[in-house]
Amino acid sequence: PMPHGDDKMPFYALGTNLAMQVGGQGNFKTLLEEDELEVVLEAFCENLRGTNIQEPRVVLTQYGQELNKILQERTSKIVERVKKDGEDFIQNFLDCNDDAIKTDSGIVYYSMTEGEGKSPTLQDNVEVHYHGTLTDGTVFDSSVDRGQTITFPLGGVIKGWQEGLQLMKEGGKATLVIPSDLAYGEAGSGETIPPGATLKFEVELFKVGA
Repeated sequence: PMPHGDDKMPFYALGTNLAMQVGGQGNFKTLLEEDELEVVLEAFCENLRGTNIQEPRVVLTQYGQELNKILQERTSKIVERVKKDGEDFIQNFLDCNDDAIKTDSGIVYYSMTEGEGKSPTLQDNVEVHYHGTLTDGTVFDSSVDRGQTITFPLGGVIKGWQEGLQLMKEGGKATLVIPSDLAYGEAGSGETIPPGATLKFEVELFKVGA
């Protein structure tokens, strides 16, 4: 059920939209304590209503730099933790799968079904099915779930995919575990892939084409 009647829900939608925009940029839920978030909401409401007792520019001039420092430090710690979780996941995956190999670059390749066709190069288009998860099992993207394969130029995707698919042959299926520096790095990707995240893909290579 909706929290309000139809006459008020458009304004609730406005608040939802603002929260999604701000939250998507800063991921504040993971960066701020509950009491700190309350202060953020207090400032937001006061400035929106015009009941603030200090000029916004004065506040930002005096405390903006300190805010940036706090957020950068906390973001860095979170990224370091996520990267460490990824390293532990990779080691555990190798320990549990004797046939898995770790390449010089750092990706893990585990063949589930050997293909018999040709291997792609970076100049080729590839048709694949894939199922992408974070190390905690959260699905962030899956052509399998959508029920439709996808075709794209191999040279246009993340480096871990470029390397991993060149180890495959048409008809093959493999698991790729890709550390963040060969995936989306410390920037992450949208709201689905956190900064510093190691990614696990199950990939099935259907076709290699020019």
